Amino acid sequence: MTLQKLLDELSNNEKKVLQALDKHGPSSPEDLVRRAGMKQLVEVMNAAGWLQSKGLVDISESVQVYVHLAKKQYAAKDLPERRILKLLEKEDGIMFVDDIPKHGKVDKGEVSPAVGWLKRKGWANIGKQEGASYVEITEKGKGALKKRGRDEDLIEKLAEGDLKLEDCDADLVKQLKGRKGLIEEKEVVSRTVTMTEKGKEVAALGIEFKALVNLITPELLQSGRWRDVDLRRYDVTSFAPTVHGAKRHPLSIIIEEIKDIFLQMGFTEIKDDFVESAFWNMDTLFIPQDHPAREMQDTMYLEEPKDFDITMTQDDPTFPDRIAAVHKDGGETGSKGWNYVWSSEIASQALLRTHTTVDTVRYLYENPEPPCKVFSVDRVYRKEAIDSTHLPEFYQIEGIVLEKEASFNRLVGFLKEFYARMGFEKIRLRPAYFPYTEPSMEVEVYFNDKWMELGGSGIFRPEVTQPLGVEYPVMAWGLGLERLAMNVLGVRDIRDLYISDLQWLKDSPVFYKR
Repeated sequence: MTLQKLLDELSNNEKKVLQALDKHGPSSPEDLVRRAGMKQLVEVMNAAGWLQSKGLVDISESVQVYVHLAKKQYAAKDLPERRILKLLEKEDGIMFVDDIPKHGKVDKGEVSPAVGWLKRKGWANIGKQEGASYVEITEKGKGALKKRGRDEDLIEKLAEGDLKLEDCDADLVKQLKGRKGLIEEKEVVSRTVTMTEKGKEVAALGIEFKALVNLITPELLQSGRWRDVDLRRYDVTSFAPTVHGAKRHPLSIIIEEIKDIFLQMGFTEIKDDFVESAFWNMDTLFIPQDHPAREMQDTMYLEEPKDFDITMTQDDPTFPDRIAAVHKDGGETGSKGWNYVWSSEIASQALLRTHTTVDTVRYLYENPEPPCKVFSVDRVYRKEAIDSTHLPEFYQIEGIVLEKEASFNRLVGFLKEFYARMGFEKIRLRPAYFPYTEPSMEVEVYFNDKWMELGGSGIFRPEVTQPLGVEYPVMAWGLGLERLAMNVLGVRDIRDLYISDLQWLKDSPVFYKR
């Protein structure tokens, strides 16, 4: 870019600052407000910042530390130890410590630290008589009655105005800072704006001020006056600060994208309660009542409500009995069951749901006839120790398909299509075991040069579907949202997904489809 073009693109405020620097030399922003004929400091700093980005000026900073009194009234009266020293003079040089506040010169709360300073400065000795503490003036203390201390001199100077730290005795400042609320330090930043050689060359071309039009309005276009005005030139390659607009949380964005994929594939979203009975959460899924997942260290049981009445309505009073039969000997499924006596008391326990599969099972019970395609994306709870990969509260993504033609091959096709729409090109499936599906498999996708497990899937076992009144196969799969989100967002610690790091939230994109 030529120097003339660069000059033409300067705003009038930039020209004012450049002209003032050319005339007066390096200046502080405060001086430039006056020298450039501007109204506010922010105008100068904004113009100087743009000039610096264009290489026309340099802005240097220096930090100066000042010492000042925390409160001006500290200089209006003597330090507490000097007030006690004057009392000692009146009381023949000795006083009991407990009697000092009675004279009204020193507050009760000031006595103890003031006596300490008397001892530290050598103005008085401290002793005990019949269990009571007393202070007795020393020769140095008598001399101090006629002469102010160095610390008192510094306080008097600070009462007149702030002092540079470098102009004060460092030990004395440290001593006074040790006295709570007496003096403070503050940093003052000084800036100097200086023209560069390039800036001098641009200024030498001659600075002219024009009434520039920054915005083309409809009125200018319709009237044709745009031909007669001076339009400000803009450099579209110059630096501009990033603007962070309002947007949803990254997890919310990913959840919405997953929901969109399900909806595009013809699914219907379902939602249910967080609080469930063990009957629906565990027993209907053929999870034995002595399974480790039911232990207190894995599942969050509630005190209020403590249990649920699992008795079904008169429309289906035998449902709990069918579940009990399946657990005992398989019922009418052909399975051998778990070979134990099922307990309705264990099944009635109240808990926070450990998976969203409980929602789909209840939905199947209420809608046992095909076709049925539903999904849910919601929170579940497990008694996990919090670390970089585990939380006690997290999201689970669930999907099921009930249809007459359902099969394992169809399930494979659904899974590949679903994860392909999520943006994963390489997908592989491998055998797995889950309590309520058979056959079962895990889904893995290739991401960031490695295979990553995303979730489990399978065909619901007859021990699950037969008591529900479902006659046809049910294909089911689910995955953890946080594991997917961590990889998509490049997060290494799962806790970072929920910590409100404002800079991370500002820098996050508005969508994540790959």
